Amino acid sequence: MRIGIVVDSACDLPGDFLHEHRIEILPITTFVDDDTFVDNRDPAVRQRFLDNDLGARSHAAETEPFSVEEIRDLFLRRLVVDYDCVFCLTLMSTRSGVHANASKASFAILKDYRTIRRDAGVPGPFLMRVIDTENLFAAQGITTVEAVRLRAAGQNPGQMRERLEYLAHNTYGFMVVRDLYYMRARAQKKGDRSVGWFSAALGTALDIKPLLRGYRGMTGPIAKVRGFEHGAEALFNHAMRRVRAGLLTPTLCISYGGRLEELDALPGYSSLKMVCAEHDVTVYEAPMSVTGMVNVGTGAVTLGFAAEEHEFSM
Repeated sequence: MRIGIVVDSACDLPGDFLHEHRIEILPITTFVDDDTFVDNRDPAVRQRFLDNDLGARSHAAETEPFSVEEIRDLFLRRLVVDYDCVFCLTLMSTRSGVHANASKASFAILKDYRTIRRDAGVPGPFLMRVIDTENLFAAQGITTVEAVRLRAAGQNPGQMRERLEYLAHNTYGFMVVRDLYYMRARAQKKGDRSVGWFSAALGTALDIKPLLRGYRGMTGPIAKVRGFEHGAEALFNHAMRRVRAGLLTPTLCISYGGRLEELDALPGYSSLKMVCAEHDVTVYEAPMSVTGMVNVGTGAVTLGFAAEEHEFSM
């Protein structure tokens, strides 16, 4: 069976990996003042965003995921012929409309595909499975990498769906951001009042950074540290402890909202990569998408892995 994999552009994985495994991207369009960015993980689009320093004024940006009609057209135009089953792995449904749009589109796709496949000389039914990764950014990459592995191992769609849903429910995403004022402004733009002015002002004055966690469709702070570099090091140290304890998949994904050479200079990152190598855990290092930088600001670090239930520790 020919199995395809689709992700949205917020999924932070290396471009070479996405290309090698023919992973389809559902773009998310961003409107920053008079600038429009169709985020399909094109490096040129991301570079233009960074070169124009649009991260400084994108807290008021509007984002627009692929519509129900656009998703339907993409599948009926090509994917229902190229594949017999497609897994669509989306950004957490509590933070984006991508999952809802893909789910709605699936009804029309499954209703209309038969004639298209018949006319193309492709026999048999077409299956579509929409899975909420329950996480965002680098942590979305965990289920995507596993989907590629399961496909290569010859797993059937039922086996793949069961495993991917289990993994999504046990994936942890972590993030540290540089600019609390940006996070507050962006949260208010989206109707989220969880980052107050006072806490943002106090945090900036004292250089206090919150460590944030995404888990089972929920996001929120789990700790506070002084200084961005200390925050990044705390995340890396926690990840090292979990790698040593044993992960559910030999995969760790990490992304950075800037130039990747800056990631290498952060304290603790080289040690994390060394521990991963010692435990045969593959590190997938990727630039953060334009969508991610718009939502959390430039310079943020996110990482994800799948593990048994546990609490964060400094």
